[in-house]
This record gives sequence, C-alpha cells and structure tokens, in this order.
Amino acid sequence: MISNSSKYAIKAVLFLAINSSEEKKIMVKDIAEPINVPQAYIAKLLQELAKQKLISSTRGPKGGFFLSDLNKNRSVMDIVAVIEGERNLNACLLSLERCDKNNPCPVHSLINPSRSVLMKNLKQKTINELALDVINEKSSLPL
Repeated sequence: MISNSSKYAIKAVLFLAINSSEEKKIMVKDIAEPINVPQAYIAKLLQELAKQKLISSTRGPKGGFFLSDLNKNRSVMDIVAVIEGERNLNACLLSLERCDKNNPCPVHSLINPSRSVLMKNLKQKTINELALDVINEKSSLPL
C-alpha cells in the first residue's frame, strides 16, 4: 500500500524533525547514512518534498534541509501523497486498471477497509506527533 520511497521519505522527515531547526540545517549526506538509504535516492525524495513545501531547505555553504514549525504540523499523509501521488494511493492491490467498489477485484473487499483506516490515521497524525513519540521513547526509530 505504501512504497519504499514513502517509507524512506517518512524516515528522513522524522530524522529532520528530531535533529534539525532553522539554525541547524542538515545536508543530504548526513541524513542518508543514519536512515540507511542511498544518498542520491534520499536527495531526490527530499527535493520533491521541499518543492512541495513539506520540508524547508536553503542553498549555500550553511544550507541544507530542516523542518520549520509549520512543516512539523503537516500530516504524515501529506508526505505519502507527494511521494505516491493520489492515483497510486488508491491503486488496486492486484494492479488491475478498473478496480473500485462497482467493479471490485477478488481482494478489494479484503484490502479496502484496511486502506481506509490507514489513510485516516495518516491524515490525523502529524510529523511532530511521531517525532515526539520517538523523542519520548514511546516508539523507536534507529537514527
């Protein structure tokens, strides 16, 4: 339901939420290793997130990526939507072109309720809430 790209993007954004600020920007090379994602791959994802204003960035010698308070208050679903695109989020698990409630694939009724719950939860949870869970040791993320 969610691609590796979205998973990597969420990990990178959480890394930024925990470790960056407007005064402490982080370069791609310093994000890639701790989250165990190739540098070129994560750079591409972060550039797209910055382009869509989900994360902040500045260029230059003291440049890098960071999360503003506004960025931290975005939903996790915002990240997934940018990386996946609306069409992919609702794609058929069996990759059938025409699959919906009127023309369901064999697993549609099994997956759709779970997908709805997942999407609702991702929309309700902010980046900041997930980051605080890691900081307060309510969840773990090896960084």
